[in-house]
Amino acid sequence: MPSRDCYSEALVMRHVDYGEADRIVTFLTPERGLLKGFARAARKSRKRFGVSLEPFNRIQVQWRAGRGDLCLLQDAELLEAHTGLRSDLQSFALACYGVELVEMLLHEGQAHPEIYQLLDSFLDFLNGHGDPAVARILLELRLVQQLGYIPHLLHCSECFLVFGTQDRVAFSPTRGGSLCQDCAGGEILLWLSLGTLGSLSRSLQAPVGLFEGFRFGETTLQEGEKLLTAVLQKILPRSPKSLQFLQQTMAMANP
Repeated sequence: MPSRDCYSEALVMRHVDYGEADRIVTFLTPERGLLKGFARAARKSRKRFGVSLEPFNRIQVQWRAGRGDLCLLQDAELLEAHTGLRSDLQSFALACYGVELVEMLLHEGQAHPEIYQLLDSFLDFLNGHGDPAVARILLELRLVQQLGYIPHLLHCSECFLVFGTQDRVAFSPTRGGSLCQDCAGGEILLWLSLGTLGSLSRSLQAPVGLFEGFRFGETTLQEGEKLLTAVLQKILPRSPKSLQFLQQTMAMANP
């Protein structure tokens, strides 16, 4: 019996050219998670695929089961090309980083509709020329939260003391997050302001796809980057390849 065709909205993460005309495409769907598909003659067939299989595109995709891990792509309709983020180098670099980060943290076939919504909204925000610094901190923070890696922020991760009047709080990704002074001991840790931790905690109460309307102070952005970098270094198998490109574009934008 021939395999049944499947249909879904999807985000194109990346593609690799195969042979003279084919393409292997990695895409993210809400209900089936990350998938890889073989698109026969994708580099020649304008009728079936056109430009729909380019990274960052939102598409309606049709596929059927194949052999092994690759499904067989049958058709793809372009829904949103996100051309706006391609016109700004920093937004483009951040989009590259965002899709790579999601791909590194998800397992193939693992359904996670909230992360699909998060990445889709992240790309929409960049496409509309949203603030890259806001986009990055919200993506990283919500991503680790959705996957269960979010550390304790406003109370000690070991004795559960709720922070109140202290100006600075110790932070250790290997020990579960924030630490009071007694639990921190003499270990060399990150020291963050209570205001930063409060801002990050409050932002997690907003809908996962909401990026508009957020404003973070310079201290929160700087300390938030240090915190999230430390958490991601702990949970990622390697540094994202696109991170160096992102850092270079950020340095160019803020000489």
